[in-house]
Amino acid sequence: MAAPNELFCWEGDWGLPSVNTDCLVVLAYAKFAGAPLKLHKISNPWRSPAGSLPALRTNQKDSLSRPSDIIIHLRKQKYNADYDLSAKEGADTLAFISLIEEKLMPALIYAFWIEPKNYVELTRRWYAEHIPFPLNFFLPGRMQRKQLDKLRLVKGNEGLEAGEELEKELYRDAVECMNLLSQRLGSNKFFFGDSPSSLDAYVFGHLAPVLKAKLPSGKLQQHLKSLDNLTHFCSNILLLYFPSDSRESFSRKASSHSEGADFDHVPNKRRKQFLSVLVALGAMLSYALLTGMVSIQHVHQEALDHSPSLPDDEEEEEG
Repeated sequence: MAAPNELFCWEGDWGLPSVNTDCLVVLAYAKFAGAPLKLHKISNPWRSPAGSLPALRTNQKDSLSRPSDIIIHLRKQKYNADYDLSAKEGADTLAFISLIEEKLMPALIYAFWIEPKNYVELTRRWYAEHIPFPLNFFLPGRMQRKQLDKLRLVKGNEGLEAGEELEKELYRDAVECMNLLSQRLGSNKFFFGDSPSSLDAYVFGHLAPVLKAKLPSGKLQQHLKSLDNLTHFCSNILLLYFPSDSRESFSRKASSHSEGADFDHVPNKRRKQFLSVLVALGAMLSYALLTGMVSIQHVHQEALDHSPSLPDDEEEEEG
């Protein structure tokens, strides 16, 4: 019997099986199609065979990282969630996925990675707390730059910068996309009846983080919550296909509430924060020394005794 495909993806939080949109798309599609996968939920992308997440290691030991490539591979292995779709439904699937990638995805990149308040208080903090030391010092920033480059590529503007006008444009497109998805879903359980398809996986993967994440600036979240059928759509998929993640989220909330009510934890928390700061400062100083950003000069005592002052052009010399 052939070894199962291995899927590496970002670990979950907020009641989701993963915090990453692409990982959610692949996880949902695999569940819908009944594909057996050996799952690795990790918080270090360098541990994946592709150096990024998600990543699928196939039976032939090849590595795939794009959700569309992973889905095509699973289809070739007879795990096809779109098997029962008609030709028109297949065409609608392609059209709506293109709409999501053109209209919704750029707004999600902005909301999670570019919008200052959301990035600092949610996205960067989450990855800095979950990525192992010392990668957590530079990987979140590198990931943000990669997302900005992706946004610039999608919008066809290399000089694209964050700002109020850009935010309005992106959020306007996203709201339009969500409204169209809501109209297409209607009162159905899934987009094409009673069985989920690849379109359901893409919609779930893009909307579930918006619905569940604790966004400090939640303009998109507010609009999504006003669309009851899309909100129920995401919640139903979580209950039907990822019930353990929902239960785990509830347990975490109960645990955090009980810890917050116990003031005996406060001194320990402050002590840990203080130690974390010391470790961080030590790591940053070590990095600066190793890379040559800071150097330590040894000056002979004789030179100091005979030269109480140095010429102006030598004072800032770093060697």
